[in-house]
Amino acid sequence: MSFDLDLVTFWQQGDSVSHAVFLLLVAMSMLSWAIIFSKGMQLGRLQRPWSSQGSSEVIERFWQAKDLSEGRALLDGLPPFRQLVDQASKAEQHFREYHEVQQDHALDAQMSINELVTRALRQGLSRATVELERGQIILASIGSVAPFVGLFGTVWGIYHALAMIGVSGQATLDKVAGPVGETLIMTAFGLFVAIPAVLAYNAFTRVQRLILSDLDGFAHDLHTYFSLGKR
Repeated sequence: MSFDLDLVTFWQQGDSVSHAVFLLLVAMSMLSWAIIFSKGMQLGRLQRPWSSQGSSEVIERFWQAKDLSEGRALLDGLPPFRQLVDQASKAEQHFREYHEVQQDHALDAQMSINELVTRALRQGLSRATVELERGQIILASIGSVAPFVGLFGTVWGIYHALAMIGVSGQATLDKVAGPVGETLIMTAFGLFVAIPAVLAYNAFTRVQRLILSDLDGFAHDLHTYFSLGKR
């Protein structure tokens, strides 16, 4: 004796609640994989842009450049690092403009070059952190919620199947095993949605931690360079 434990039979026997739960899990899975592919490409470019040694090699080449313009060009493939250079450069230019014309009507005109560069780099690091962590909350939410959504679908499906069996008055094993077994698909589907999201979240978090560590060290060197004129 066999049962048709497939998605078509499950869909045909389900009600509006089970259909809504199933479609919700499908939407969560599609969103999760879209974030995984987009974040994977983003972090992959930052971790290994042009060489096997990754961003560390490019940063070292930046400090070997003849001038700042040449160094900026080397960072075209590393947007967060390039933005830090631009932020610090704008802060230095801003300081020199106010210093030359001796204007003091703005609050930041009273700040030293060290304070202006520090503020600019701090803002740049904050923006880079927000950009790197974009989508992480969604992955974490899907990874934690999807199993419970699938479990709810399973519980509802079992209740619906048992209610139908009670109405028919046939509670033999062959009448119970099929509908109840089909409802367990929801639990499996919930895990299928959650597991990739959790694995991707953990992997991305580790890569982001490494990138942010490089950004922090690079910002420290930039602060010294623009404040004191040397690395």
